[in-house]
Amino acid sequence: MRSFSIARLAPVLAALVAAVSTLALAAGYPEKPVQYLIPFPAGGESDVAARLQQQVFSQKFRQEMVVVNRAGGGGALVWQQLNSLPGDGYTIAGINLPHVVLQPLEGSVAYKTDELTSVYWFHYTPDALIVPADSPFRTFQDFVKAAKAEPGKLSIAGSALYSANHVAHARLNRDFGIATEYVPFKGTGDLVSSVLGGHVAGTMSYTTLAIQQKGKMRMLAVATPQRIPQFPDVPTFRELGVDWVDGAYRGVAVPKSTPEAVRRQVSDMMDAINKDPELRRKMADGGFEVIDVGYDQVPAFMKERTAGYMSSAKLLGLVK
Repeated sequence: MRSFSIARLAPVLAALVAAVSTLALAAGYPEKPVQYLIPFPAGGESDVAARLQQQVFSQKFRQEMVVVNRAGGGGALVWQQLNSLPGDGYTIAGINLPHVVLQPLEGSVAYKTDELTSVYWFHYTPDALIVPADSPFRTFQDFVKAAKAEPGKLSIAGSALYSANHVAHARLNRDFGIATEYVPFKGTGDLVSSVLGGHVAGTMSYTTLAIQQKGKMRMLAVATPQRIPQFPDVPTFRELGVDWVDGAYRGVAVPKSTPEAVRRQVSDMMDAINKDPELRRKMADGGFEVIDVGYDQVPAFMKERTAGYMSSAKLLGLVK
């Protein structure tokens, strides 16, 4: 009878030990440096945000956040490898929408949307049409007039395929009845020289790039509800007749093997960073629209955004 009871208790005890170990890990988190994988090259929005977060992390947690740029496949290189990495809370990765919804629909990436475990979403960057400062297009109307005069001639740079920039470009063509060519780059940082050098007519990018390149580039229109303070003379797409308020969302994901308690700890860590007043000020000044989507809100957020991206998928020919 005694040996039978011990045998019955063994699985329970093992589960209890595992739970206690997980809680102990979570309680002291972070106790060592955290590796933060950014799926895009240095200089882009994901990288800029990570460097700001890195500073706050070291101040709040007295540890080092090691930012590693690992570009490839419009972010897919990191996302399709993420679940093979240790799920201990010390390897996290940047994650982007609509990229992680649209790329799997296209079918050439080795991951699915529901295989990625996002634990926090911290901002989005509004879509914006931007041209070089010396461009002949002084206004959005100038750009549209030229595009209609010579369909297919104007080329527009953007970050990656099946990304926010790709979707925005397709929407630009559809909503304003024009035909321009989309030229994908690995990331925003990689397309700057092509825009400034006049190799493309402009870029379908974000408010953040317009702010970073102010004086060198000119924003013609922006997908925000109201005009932004940094560019009070730039019209919104709504003012131009199209109900367009959108952009790229960014957050943090962890390997699927990460225990629930540790997932929450990572989310809480990012929440503490994101609510730092100085960080929020720098984000706003840089053109980032700050949001706070914590672990418990992530499922509803992903469900809503994924449903909304189905129209984008149709626009790109990914679904019927």
